[in-house]
Amino acid sequence: MLTISFSPFPILYTERLVLRQLTQDDAEDFFYLRTSPKMRTYSHRAPDASVEVTKALIDKINTIIDNGEGINWAISLREDTKLIGVISFWRIFKEQHRAEMGYTLHHDYQRQGIMNEAAVAILEYGFKTLQLHTVEARVNPENLPSIKVLERNGFVKEGHFKEDIYYNGEYYDTAVYSLLNTYHK
Repeated sequence: MLTISFSPFPILYTERLVLRQLTQDDAEDFFYLRTSPKMRTYSHRAPDASVEVTKALIDKINTIIDNGEGINWAISLREDTKLIGVISFWRIFKEQHRAEMGYTLHHDYQRQGIMNEAAVAILEYGFKTLQLHTVEARVNPENLPSIKVLERNGFVKEGHFKEDIYYNGEYYDTAVYSLLNTYHK
């Protein structure tokens, strides 16, 4: 079983980005990511009801990090600390050496390679530092930009669940992609 500690928090740097810990100062921007109709095209969960709900979620995320159960990075540009997205291993299965990756990026920053750059950074961290064996991602099969990020990073489609999510009176499919650790082969 993996032994995981995120103390001190692992800040990751890329050419254009800083991946840092999510704080209460990010609440307004995070709330936008979780509630804006532009950001919710492929989301099948209820939007946060208020900024206070988002603030409570940030506290919950940071407790999960403190407990080594998952990790969520705020994505900011190097020259500006403003939150433009989030990326995470939001669920870590320690016994299986496996994590589930999730991400979202503000629509003004999409299609610029930013999410791919963030994904490369956390995948390297996950495989080299955490010694994960596998990372998986679950995605709406219609979310082609997200699928492109996964495939660009070597993920392969392993499954397709028909109508496995029920939200707002409709059923939605889920595609499951995964990537094996190639760093220690």
